[in-house]
Amino acid sequence: MTPLLSVRDARKRFGAVTALSGVNLDLHEGEILALLGDNGAGKSTLIKALSGVHQLDAGRIAIDGQSVSFRSPHDARAAGIDTVYQDLALFDNLTPAANFYIGREMRRGPRWLGPLGLLREKDMLDRWREHLDVLQVRIKDLDKPLGLMSGGQRQAVAVARAVTFARRLVILDEPTAALGLRESAEVLRLVRRLPEQGIAVILVSHNLDHVMQVADRAVVLRQGRQVGEAIPTAENHQYLVGLIVGASGGDVAAGAELPGSQDQEG
Repeated sequence: MTPLLSVRDARKRFGAVTALSGVNLDLHEGEILALLGDNGAGKSTLIKALSGVHQLDAGRIAIDGQSVSFRSPHDARAAGIDTVYQDLALFDNLTPAANFYIGREMRRGPRWLGPLGLLREKDMLDRWREHLDVLQVRIKDLDKPLGLMSGGQRQAVAVARAVTFARRLVILDEPTAALGLRESAEVLRLVRRLPEQGIAVILVSHNLDHVMQVADRAVVLRQGRQVGEAIPTAENHQYLVGLIVGASGGDVAAGAELPGSQDQEG
């Protein structure tokens, strides 16, 4: 079966620093794939290459078996890929619906008016509510500025926006970072629902417990190389941590916190 996404021999350097060194990766339709690794492992560089922020120095990215070249995030979005970064790229002074449509506003009038056309605010709000219902996201006051909402609600808005406009793949960069237990559980519930909408997921996380709750498979990077993969289960916990730190599974205490879990770089 042809993978939805295929990465072959991905290589990227920043001056004297090698960020990616021959990474290979496959992702299938409806799969949730966790991308694990210590800070500096190459995770951020890889997802930015898939998002069109960085261009690979060498290697191949393919969608449905067809080679693609992303020169900008717009190219990646046109191919059905959207990314939710840790900073969420949201505007605290705007409502959830307004954030949802940033850059994609529905307007009245002839097309040639472009951004000068009047906003179809009711239509945008109605459509936003429909998407929330499909994803089973609960936000009580849609007129409240996003800055007054909880971290979990803000994350849900960002994920819902990405899912709506990403036709094939959503990349989530540490979606539960800095969230409490209840908020994390809500975000993870939302992530589990994405394959039901026909969306595949790449989940970057330092929290192996969260990964085990939602991911079908976990791939580990270390120092720019892919060093292994496994199904993220309790039985494989020590093995995965060992891959991340470069030790054998037996050298890592069960339940140990993953390295870099307090740092947002990756």
